[in-house]
Amino acid sequence: MKNFGFTQLVLVNPCPLGDEAVMRASHARDVLDNARLMTIAGVYREFDFVVATTGEVSKSVCTAMRMPYYAPAEVREIIADIDGTVAILFGRENWGLANEELKRADLVCTIPTSEAYPILNLSHAVGIVCYELANLPRGTYPLAGRVAMESLYRHIEAFLDLIDHPGFKRENTMILLRRVLGRTRLTTREVSTLHGLMRRAEWHMENKVRARDQ
Repeated sequence: MKNFGFTQLVLVNPCPLGDEAVMRASHARDVLDNARLMTIAGVYREFDFVVATTGEVSKSVCTAMRMPYYAPAEVREIIADIDGTVAILFGRENWGLANEELKRADLVCTIPTSEAYPILNLSHAVGIVCYELANLPRGTYPLAGRVAMESLYRHIEAFLDLIDHPGFKRENTMILLRRVLGRTRLTTREVSTLHGLMRRAEWHMENKVRARDQ
């Protein structure tokens, strides 16, 4: 991280950090000492935009969990214009991120590797992503914050109830919508407009039901 100018390390439910961690940190001891401890829920609550990394991607567009996915250089282009807090989420050395940890991500990132040996060591993956995102200037327009986006997702879930969207499709639908809306990098005005469109549709549906029942 420090090689490429990044110093804000967040550790999610880490193991105890002792002498070995200090030794491996070497001249980046300050990054380790200042690392924040957080839960996965805390990451999604605090950061405006979360990019989850994975070495295993979905094989079909019908499975939204790890699809669509972007190379680090593409992620740089996507986040370049936004002014907000961005987290790059890395999984465990041995088995990466679980679906439950990944499904709320705004964007999925994977490093293009050889099919003969596709999985990278965690340290190498962090180095590659940091290299690609180094010296990225702060964006020019404000991103809708996490509170605003979660409010929108709750409204969408309620709207799916109203239109009797099948329950067995619900989780995949919400993940897909998070991916679509995540990579569009909505502003607060755009979020407000989407709320307004759904409220208008809800009003029309409720009034049609009342008229039918009278």
